[in-house]
Amino acid sequence: MELSSSATAVKGVGDELAKKLAVLGVKTVAQLIDYLPRRYEDYSQVMAIRDARPGPVTIKAVVKQASGRYVRRGMHLTEAVVSDETGSMRLVWFNQPYRASGLKSGAEYYFSGVYELSHQRFQMTSPSAELVSDFTVNTARIVPVYRETKGLTSKQIRKAVGSCRHLIQTMPETLPEWLVGEQKLLSRAAAVLAMHFPESGEQLAEAKRRLGFEEVFELSLASLLNKQELAADASLLIPFDEKLAKDFVSHLPFSLTDAQRKAVWQIYQDMQSEHPMNRLVEGDVGSGKTVVATMAAVMALREGYQVTLMAPTELLARQHADTIYKLLEPLGLSGELLLLVGALTTAQKRKAHEVIASGKARFLVGTNALIQDTVDMPKLGLVIIDEQHRFGVEQRKGLMAKAGHMPHLLSLTATPIPRSLALTLYGELDISVLDAKPPGRQPVQTEIVSPNSIEPVYDAVRRELDAGRQMFVVCPLISESDSVDAHSAEKIYEQFRKREFKNYRLGLLHGKMKAEDKTAVMQQFVDRKLDVLISTTVIEVGVDVPNASVMMIQSAERFGLAQLHQLRGRVGRGGHHAYCYLLMSDSKAPGKRLRALESSSDGFRLAELDLELRGPGAIYGQLQHGALDLRIAKLTDVTLIAAARRSAAEFVSRGEDLLKYTELAARVQRLRTVTNLN
Repeated sequence: MELSSSATAVKGVGDELAKKLAVLGVKTVAQLIDYLPRRYEDYSQVMAIRDARPGPVTIKAVVKQASGRYVRRGMHLTEAVVSDETGSMRLVWFNQPYRASGLKSGAEYYFSGVYELSHQRFQMTSPSAELVSDFTVNTARIVPVYRETKGLTSKQIRKAVGSCRHLIQTMPETLPEWLVGEQKLLSRAAAVLAMHFPESGEQLAEAKRRLGFEEVFELSLASLLNKQELAADASLLIPFDEKLAKDFVSHLPFSLTDAQRKAVWQIYQDMQSEHPMNRLVEGDVGSGKTVVATMAAVMALREGYQVTLMAPTELLARQHADTIYKLLEPLGLSGELLLLVGALTTAQKRKAHEVIASGKARFLVGTNALIQDTVDMPKLGLVIIDEQHRFGVEQRKGLMAKAGHMPHLLSLTATPIPRSLALTLYGELDISVLDAKPPGRQPVQTEIVSPNSIEPVYDAVRRELDAGRQMFVVCPLISESDSVDAHSAEKIYEQFRKREFKNYRLGLLHGKMKAEDKTAVMQQFVDRKLDVLISTTVIEVGVDVPNASVMMIQSAERFGLAQLHQLRGRVGRGGHHAYCYLLMSDSKAPGKRLRALESSSDGFRLAELDLELRGPGAIYGQLQHGALDLRIAKLTDVTLIAAARRSAAEFVSRGEDLLKYTELAARVQRLRTVTNLN
């Protein structure tokens, strides 16, 4: 048996079990070993029967008797009595008829399970049973619990992994020897074995530290190598024109915040340097990222370069084009703006390509089709990417091939990301943070609403709609589900259409609709042809409807904190008083997340709390991270993260040959293609 062998090479894994493992993505021995537990149950403390107390317990006892019988149709009951020197205990299993014959009378076993009171007598219910030996898998230890699937239990996975112990112990080291020693890390083999079969809580913590360190080290190294590669490219020098910058600012209907001024100055410095800019502007909802990006663009336009702004949807691209047109108009540059989206006819696209090729249109706004299309942009100087996930190494190479040089790159994101997470995710980018909102923008009044307090909310919403405002309604599901207790967009649409809002114009929007249908419905809402838009989270990022003053979130407890904050940011953008109602599915007390949202509008503070409460998956999910996979590392562990980043920098400064470390090289290469998510 080797790491590359099929899972069927593992003792006890036949074709049927292999099919079930394949459902979990486990097809080889290596994938089985890499299938780490999701949590642990501590049955390591073996106690005497007389010391047993209600709760999880492990005892070491001899089987005195065991028998099974059917107590009613379809229900089988197995009972056993076991004893040690201090007393006896009753054990019960339901619908496990093989148990009675499997327990050998007079043999000594470990039993691990829950000791509880049932029908006026104490018993251990459905315990794991294992003959006493030097190495146990399911009892008398910290027991790993795996993500399961139908017909496949953690016990079966534990047994299969247990058969691979000898192979795990011979796994090669993946990190440099100097690094393992310097950081006092367990070997790779010892860490993986301890993740599956920890001998103690301390050993498990050390295993997690080793594997978590390696995850962040790999990610940091991938980012550093990307940054190093980018720095090797020659830059297009775009000098700072103070008069142009002042002229632009003088025509704004508002004052720039200090955060905006700082970000713009950092961008101008980047564009004058000898290496291409690769900067992320991270700003909360409504912090003024588009103005910052446009100020960068005018410098490039001044030098005769072309600029592209890529948005994730056609609707958002159109909104950007409208906003930027107004910002450029006072400078006499609005005529250089051109919108290029998929909805244009073939003739319109041909005409657009001609205008671009002639040089009359130099600021191109559209979706990422801009870089995939047959658009000739030899003078491309600046690429602005708005909420475009997965724009990484390959896309940058595509730009270079198109333009013949590496343009400056400016990414924008409205997802507030805690600093520790941003530095880890975006190690190859320089980061500017817009942590202040333009003056005059009012906070959105946020209220948690229980089911029995909903009628006054409906009355308040109707007053807003009657005043000419509009409302978003967001649901966690598209359709009703038997397995999930939450409101669906389709059901709420029908309910509101027939009852609460039957006198208003309603629209329905969700992810299963065709792209053109989604765009059409959203455009109707933007054009005020709909009063209420009932939707799933497809409206979460970027949609700008200044007239919308109400956000109603159904089953709010099912959303993450950062996600709720993003949804709330869809309203309050037009100067009107705005309201966000967090509707609970039941009358239970709201949790810490909803209370935090009700009391704070600081997206960065809320993102920090979300990271604490739910871990990085909450933010990753929002970023659609895909192949980025931190399974062990906790991004709240700033000490580990700092050490891993320093070690990655030392690896590079030592001039280490990455190819010497085969597994490390493969993982780093994969990560190099998915870092720089924007």
